[in-house]
Amino acid sequence: MSDFFENDIKYLKGVGEARAKTLAKEIGVANFRDLLYYFPFRHIDRSRFFSISELHGEDLPALQIKGQFISFSTEGEGVRKRLKGIFTDGRKMIETVWFNNINYFSSQYRPGVEYVIFGAPKIFNHVYSISHPEVELYNPEKPPTGFRGVYTLTETMRKKGFSVLTLRRLIAEVIKMPGFQQIKETLPAEIVDRYHLMPLKEALVNMHFPASHAEMQKAVERFKFEELYYIELNILRFSMERGAKIRGYAFSRIGEKFNGFYNHHLPFALTGAQKRVLKEIWADMKTGRQMNRLLQGDVGSGKTMVAFLTSLMALDNGFQAAIMAPTEILASQHFAVIKEWGDKCGINVALLTGSTRQSERRHIHEDLENGSLNILIGTHALLEDRVKFKNLGVVVIDEQHRFGVAQRAKMWNKGETAPHVLVMTATPIPRTLAMTVYGDLDVSVIDELPPGRTPVTTLVRWDNGRVEVDNLIFNQLRLGRQIYIVYPLIKENEKLDLKSLEMGYQRTCDTFVGVPVCYVHGKMRPEEKEAQMEKFVKGEARIMVSTTVIEVGVNVPNATVMVIENAERFGLSQLHQLRGRVGRGADRSYCVLMGKQTSGADTKKRLSIMAETTDGFLISEADMKMRGPGDMEGTMQSGMPFSLRVANLAKDGQILNRAREAAMAVLAGTQPLLSEGAAPSPNEKIESPIRLNDYEIYMTRKELRLRFAKDVDWSLIS
Repeated sequence: MSDFFENDIKYLKGVGEARAKTLAKEIGVANFRDLLYYFPFRHIDRSRFFSISELHGEDLPALQIKGQFISFSTEGEGVRKRLKGIFTDGRKMIETVWFNNINYFSSQYRPGVEYVIFGAPKIFNHVYSISHPEVELYNPEKPPTGFRGVYTLTETMRKKGFSVLTLRRLIAEVIKMPGFQQIKETLPAEIVDRYHLMPLKEALVNMHFPASHAEMQKAVERFKFEELYYIELNILRFSMERGAKIRGYAFSRIGEKFNGFYNHHLPFALTGAQKRVLKEIWADMKTGRQMNRLLQGDVGSGKTMVAFLTSLMALDNGFQAAIMAPTEILASQHFAVIKEWGDKCGINVALLTGSTRQSERRHIHEDLENGSLNILIGTHALLEDRVKFKNLGVVVIDEQHRFGVAQRAKMWNKGETAPHVLVMTATPIPRTLAMTVYGDLDVSVIDELPPGRTPVTTLVRWDNGRVEVDNLIFNQLRLGRQIYIVYPLIKENEKLDLKSLEMGYQRTCDTFVGVPVCYVHGKMRPEEKEAQMEKFVKGEARIMVSTTVIEVGVNVPNATVMVIENAERFGLSQLHQLRGRVGRGADRSYCVLMGKQTSGADTKKRLSIMAETTDGFLISEADMKMRGPGDMEGTMQSGMPFSLRVANLAKDGQILNRAREAAMAVLAGTQPLLSEGAAPSPNEKIESPIRLNDYEIYMTRKELRLRFAKDVDWSLIS
């Protein structure tokens, strides 16, 4: 990296020691590089002047007006003190107001001088006013033109005299310096050429001072590509490194246990998607490298069967299998199904949870260690140090985002060699998110449901349709069915106009008199929650009133109605997860999304998507486009392991594909030439190097970079 980038920001004209501390603390700008890469969050067109007479209505955008200040006056006292300016374009007047640094601004601007002011006009006391406008002298020879960047400023920065114009001037100062012309390209020249990317210096200029909308778009695309390229390079490199270092068991055969169950005891024909996924898993297990595969599949798509058949592959090669679930209910359901299948072919299956009695635990521990226990199913109890396998060959982790990375890694250490790992989720993850957050895992998708399943009918109803929904519940209860009613809150909250579980439970008991009702929420003690769920599972309760704790791990085929109150408060992916609790039997099922009649157009559009499709992957893509990837991090075990400055995973799928392709080419050695600018400065700590042909790939404290291995100073390698 060029030394120019590393220059301390305090040495820049107009900054100094005090301002440098503010920039570093408030927005993380400590050197020239940080400043140049502090990109605007949007650009505004400064090619047109507006007249004050053109201003009509409220919520006006930021715009620029040419004219003069007529007068300035100071009003108010203490914290209410403010500087008011009257500005005219020669025909009408508009107010300008400053609440901070009043003395500074009053000394900067003079009546009778021609200025250009820029800001968003608001109506205050029936008069248009612009708060803290950008003000610059009007130069008829160089009038404001083109697009300008708008930057995020903190309140502290504003109080200390920083404005968008200040940042713009500082950035312009850096760009004018001779050293700027010497900075090195940070992408390989071949990649810049192949993908028609704007060169670095040109892109930096056009991010802040674009010559046109088209040039601005090219600059944005270049930095989106670079950001995603280095993320993908890091992810793929980590995957390669892990594959090289972490060996796995090489399973050599499919034997009598798998074939016997498949040919004689399979309770239903596998779908084409299940068969495809099993082939992908078997291909991994034969290599001698540890399998790390993510299996995505909607509720009811047959992931449990895939997990069992994967376990049989391990058993046929003389190994044991473990299946871990996040709740006792889900673990118990897996156990009930898998034990029934296992009994048909002489396979010993056991369940280990926090509720397992000590006497049972002793037998389980003994059978595990002597190898007579083939498949152990359980919760976090499987992670305990005293749980020791004779030869654990495969670990299946269901609803894996409920487990942290450290917890999953603990299962790896249950044997001398790391077992194969299959992580499963019923939360559909958009492809762009899966490629980044789970980019180091191989991904399999079960994208079809077993034949004969009746799709859930989804209804969107508003507050005024309550009677219709109650009648639907009454009719289903008469047929002997069971009902879920989900609320967003446990208790009533004065600040939030939302329905609560406590209120809903009382209403449900009053409306459906004589019908046994249970309730579940996240604040209950685990044993109390399990007991309430067990009532519903056994049919002792006909209606379950709940918060979203039931989105995972409750399998009641007799439940045919899911009512979700204040559905507008939930993301589409979460609504889809909740909907998956019904439609698990042969009977027609319903999901009713209850919303407020006063909901906005965007909310109504979101809910209509749910009514139009049951495809979880279409829903997850729509959810991410409408809410953004950040709001979907809850579906990941720890959120995204990186932050994005420019790229947007909801919208930049094509750029991501190209960036990943370029990263794979570099790692495969087919993209050989790397730029000088990719090398780190000597004071950057280098971690986890890996040798790739003639190059060294490594992480610095900031990001991942590559350089020629022959140029590596081996004393820097930690």
